[in-house]
Amino acid sequence: MRKLLVFALLVLPAVLLTTDGGSRLMAHATEDELDEELDVEVESDDGSVTQTDEAETDDEPETTKSPDADTFLLFTRPLHSSGSQLELPAGYPVEFLVGFTNKGSDDFIVETVEASFRYPMDFNYFIQNFSAIPYNLEIKPSHEATVSYSFLPSESFAGRPFGLNIALNYRDASGNQFSEAVFNETVSITEVDEGLDGETFFLYVFLAAIVVLLLVLGQQFLGSYGKRKRSPAVRKTVETGTTNTKDVDYDWIPAETLKKIQSSPKGGKVSPKKSPRQKKSKRAAGSDE
Repeated sequence: MRKLLVFALLVLPAVLLTTDGGSRLMAHATEDELDEELDVEVESDDGSVTQTDEAETDDEPETTKSPDADTFLLFTRPLHSSGSQLELPAGYPVEFLVGFTNKGSDDFIVETVEASFRYPMDFNYFIQNFSAIPYNLEIKPSHEATVSYSFLPSESFAGRPFGLNIALNYRDASGNQFSEAVFNETVSITEVDEGLDGETFFLYVFLAAIVVLLLVLGQQFLGSYGKRKRSPAVRKTVETGTTNTKDVDYDWIPAETLKKIQSSPKGGKVSPKKSPRQKKSKRAAGSDE
């Protein structure tokens, strides 16, 4: 009896766990399959199958157009040809004309024109809104009118693509409102390379001043170096003695010694130059005699 009780205590929990676990596993598997089926497809009343996990998003902004109206757009600054991407210069005004033609039998009133930059991957996200210009222009049947609009792209947008949306808002005589996107494409904001701006001009002036200063310093250095190199050498004075006897003054020699020199064979040819004192003394001696 005890053995049966021990066996029941050991086997019964294992059986219960196995049975409960299997039911739970089957339940989880069934729920996962149901979730996958719900995520994959849902059949509608008309028989069409649509995806429920991936919602389709419309990148185009909501627009309404009257069948009795025709619109057109013309860029005047910068000029734009159809079939190519529009490039707008950053920091420069963009100007365009919006034309409206009334083909119906009722009057139309052109209310406003507005423009905005959108995220290029999803035009539903706004980057920058420009002011809406009110016109409130009444257009009769079989008539047309043209309005102008301009805006200024920021310089911080240079080098980036944006979605440009230009909307024309108008209404008919019955009061029905219409908002038509006359332009809804991706544009490129370009950076204008100016020839010479103020910063570049002052940079060139600064460089020119540095070059002039270096030239002046180089000229002064070369001038001082040349003067040192061309300094006159000290001339040595060489005494050659007296070679011309006519320039010798014999006044300081005594008369007796002078007579001896003149009477000597070496000094006989010497003709000493008489000083004015000797001439005066001789003249005075001759007058006394």
